[in-house]
Amino acid sequence: MKHAVLGVGAIGGLIGVALVSAGEDVTFIVRAEKAADYPDHLTLEQPTDSITVAAPAVTKLTDSVDVLWIATKAYQLESALLSVNAIPRLIVPLLNGVDHIALLRSRFGHDRVIPATIAVEADRTAQDRFVQRSMVRLSLAASGRALLSSLFATLQERLGFICRFVENEQTLLWTKLCFLAPFALASSASGKNKGDIISDPEWKSTLYSTIAEATAVAKAYGAEIDATAIQTILDTSPDTMRSSMLKDLIAGRQPELDAIGGPIVRGGEKFHIPTPMTKRLIAEITASASAVRL
Repeated sequence: MKHAVLGVGAIGGLIGVALVSAGEDVTFIVRAEKAADYPDHLTLEQPTDSITVAAPAVTKLTDSVDVLWIATKAYQLESALLSVNAIPRLIVPLLNGVDHIALLRSRFGHDRVIPATIAVEADRTAQDRFVQRSMVRLSLAASGRALLSSLFATLQERLGFICRFVENEQTLLWTKLCFLAPFALASSASGKNKGDIISDPEWKSTLYSTIAEATAVAKAYGAEIDATAIQTILDTSPDTMRSSMLKDLIAGRQPELDAIGGPIVRGGEKFHIPTPMTKRLIAEITASASAVRL
């Protein structure tokens, strides 16, 4: 199949290299100002292996593809879509949060957009190099099964990905957010990695209180949240794991506060569910980020 990857950061680079190594035809969509110096090969360092693949790049997607994988930051999505001048057969977004699904469906149509999530700690250490630091869990709405089940099997066999299809889209999206948002907020507010949060009674309590708030909102939206699944993600994540939000803050980049924490706060207001811990952490991170910019 033909694929394109929009947003070649840590996640986009990882998924793009993985697709090429699985035998797929992949084009990388890059910003115009980076095109001249963009590398012709990309390397993914996995915990036990290293993969280098050719990386053909364009600044505009003008030819139709079977799958467009989107891995931009949530706040970059609308501007990044200006580079998409063709209608893909399917769009698979790997963004943080939940609000991007409605935006993409308003542009491309409901059936073309297949909600998906990816859970992994990954970094881009150079323009041509990406590092996978943990197991990859790739989940897709069941509507994508017909076209992508064979690809998922290949990714599992060749690269050790854990891939699954989920019937309930709300369950798919909120299962990740119920882990990601509390951990990202606690990690960013404290400056701690996972192991340090869990070993600190106060921050561990903060983390679990925020998980409870997120889970309550998720259930109100119709998500079937399995607390055991969230605990498993937490338990099997390396102690050294830091959230991408914390990494963004340390690097002076804009954090995805609204995309990650916003749905919990807005959902709490909609369903009259208290979310005081989520609001507190968002306020602390906002103040910290503002102080750094000053």
